[in-house]
Amino acid sequence: MREALFYKKEKDRIVCTLCPHKCSLRDGQIGACGVRVRKGDKLYTLVYGKIASIAVDPIEKKPLFHFYPSRPILSIATLGCNMFCKFCQNYTLSFFEGKGKTTDIYGQDVFPERLVEIALSYNSIGIAYTYNEPTVFYEFIKDTSFHMKQSGLKNVWVTNGFIEEEPQLQLKGLVDAVNNDLKFFSDKKYKKYTGGSLKPVLDSLKRWKKIGAWLEVTTLIIPDVNDDIKEIDDIIDFIKTELGEETPWHISRFHPQFKMANHPPTPPEKIRKIRERGLEKGLKFVYSGNLWGDEGESTYCPHCGKLLIKRIGYNIEEYNIVNSKCKFCGHEIAGEGL
Repeated sequence: MREALFYKKEKDRIVCTLCPHKCSLRDGQIGACGVRVRKGDKLYTLVYGKIASIAVDPIEKKPLFHFYPSRPILSIATLGCNMFCKFCQNYTLSFFEGKGKTTDIYGQDVFPERLVEIALSYNSIGIAYTYNEPTVFYEFIKDTSFHMKQSGLKNVWVTNGFIEEEPQLQLKGLVDAVNNDLKFFSDKKYKKYTGGSLKPVLDSLKRWKKIGAWLEVTTLIIPDVNDDIKEIDDIIDFIKTELGEETPWHISRFHPQFKMANHPPTPPEKIRKIRERGLEKGLKFVYSGNLWGDEGESTYCPHCGKLLIKRIGYNIEEYNIVNSKCKFCGHEIAGEGL
């Protein structure tokens, strides 16, 4: 175990201040994430250096489409999550056996310096903290991120955005790029389907821009849950107004799984219509997710309309960006490493 960075003492309780749940714990109690425990007058993380999943992925899998396209990135996860999404695709990590009941957390012992070595050996641009929620292994990420930056490598967060202000602000200069979910534009739905809430996520999205990280946003479109036109328009308007019209928006097709295994998948035409809506309302880059081979996987110049990056799944078939500019009209394309 490693002592946690963010907590405070309140009477007979220890309050975790890492995420908006602010779990108030008695001695021996485990937080909602399943990987933080109070022992005496201290709070500890149970997953420091405990890697439960590791792989080398294309950066497009995160998904990040405007950040060093086609480059490989080392990707790691621990156990635990601070949301409880009924549609979780990585539920074996997020809802691991014994969550909230055991401090015996499994995982391979891998420490920051070794991850740098592994990343370099695979010619990775850096490391992505992904598959489960990065916030819950914050201490390990912060140490690893420092070593990555010292070696000239990049740090990427793939996150639900449910994090408190101070921990997030302390990542300034360490996090290079983020894909942050915006699952709903309804506090009621956040509570019902994830156990979270809307405002902290909106605040988190704005703070990523404040600390200078490249940001892309993902919304999983679930039929009859978050696909009505008003909610879609609210999401589009928030991205355009608060994050900027050139912030890429990934709209992903829902596939039935976990506690929503009996819910129907998203019709492909629904994804296409929402993508068209985003573009009509002024977003420059809107992408179809989980719809392999669709036109919406590719990047087009917002100025001249020409094809810039042709994608099929995670593979790039054609590339027409030169020094971050459209090869055809010279328009500057938002992103990094283009």
